[in-house]
Amino acid sequence: MADTLAGTAAVPEYPMARAAGCPFDPPPDLTARQGEGRLVKIRLWDGSTPWLVTRYEDQRALLLDPRVSADITRPGYPLQAAAGGGGNNASFILMDDPEHARLRRMVTAPFAIKRVEAMRPGVQKIVDDLIDDMLAGAGPVDLVEAFALPVPSLVICQMLGVPYEDHDFFQENSKILIKRDAAMEDRMAAHGRLIAYLDELMGEKMARPADDLLSGLVERVRFGELSRLESARMGVLLLIAGHETTANMIALGTLALLEHPEQLALLRDTDDPKRVAAAVEELLRYLTIVHNGRRRAALEDIEIGGQTIRAGEGMVMPNDLANRDPAAFADPDRLDLSRDARRHIAFGFGVHQCLGQPLARMELQVVYSTLYRRIPTLKLAAPVESLPFKHDGSVYGVYELPVTW
Repeated sequence: MADTLAGTAAVPEYPMARAAGCPFDPPPDLTARQGEGRLVKIRLWDGSTPWLVTRYEDQRALLLDPRVSADITRPGYPLQAAAGGGGNNASFILMDDPEHARLRRMVTAPFAIKRVEAMRPGVQKIVDDLIDDMLAGAGPVDLVEAFALPVPSLVICQMLGVPYEDHDFFQENSKILIKRDAAMEDRMAAHGRLIAYLDELMGEKMARPADDLLSGLVERVRFGELSRLESARMGVLLLIAGHETTANMIALGTLALLEHPEQLALLRDTDDPKRVAAAVEELLRYLTIVHNGRRRAALEDIEIGGQTIRAGEGMVMPNDLANRDPAAFADPDRLDLSRDARRHIAFGFGVHQCLGQPLARMELQVVYSTLYRRIPTLKLAAPVESLPFKHDGSVYGVYELPVTW
């Protein structure tokens, strides 16, 4: 537990693990902070004391505020435990405009809604083929290994132009990068291996370009808009983000639905794309699997929530807490697939909101509308309390999900 701060209750180091008894809910100690006030001080691993922003309305306002910086090198920026870097090592998601906007624009087009929708038939085939493979064998199977990881991995590999046969390599290294208690030297080594891999692959695409995202980045390098190292870093970011989050949503979303059979029935028994899309938004809100908090630093004094955030002070904004704010969502701890949850901030908000959200939404719509219809008797093959949850990662989920039918 942290030391007591002036006028503030002692709080554990952030982020905090979700409780074993309610694996879909935000950490109970974090929820308790929401009851203390809209903004409360917390103490991090390095002794810094940023503001914890507990309310949905305040998080949205701050994520839109130009006085709030995502630049990891700014004074007061609340670094994660054992995390470092910044400057030349930071990805564009940890930069401010105009550099953030310049780099982000280079990879925006492939994630445009029309481009993503054109991929839907191909994603449907990937999903159907993997389900065919599952049904051809005998249960139980680990849904993570057999389905949840392969779906987004195959999709992002096709988009980027990365050979799928290398998926074990990039999945193992990405696990190290998102494991919050990994040693700094292990993180740096994993990042270096991925950079070297992408750099070699981009060298091949310089000689033999194809119709894929990495070849597009190679063109930027050729015209001097990007350095080769910058392009490799962007490739690493897209490769990791493109499979880790969606894979965890597929597995954890399936578990949540199996634990709420009346909600699963609503999804399984509909062929209305609008209802499926609404169900995806509610699952994104309810689960909010990125649970290390959006981190920012104040560039100027900001008055909000009856408090003054001073220039140079940090902010931690846990989106999982905001998406359970009763002021924003009625009965927020209830999974309700008929709810209009489109205003959730599971993908963040403002200029830094997730670039790949159209792709993630489409993949989840295909998965959730297909898996339970094709395997209507799908059920857990192990007690929930025995499942290995990802309390040690910045992206929440399950390491394994044994199912049968």
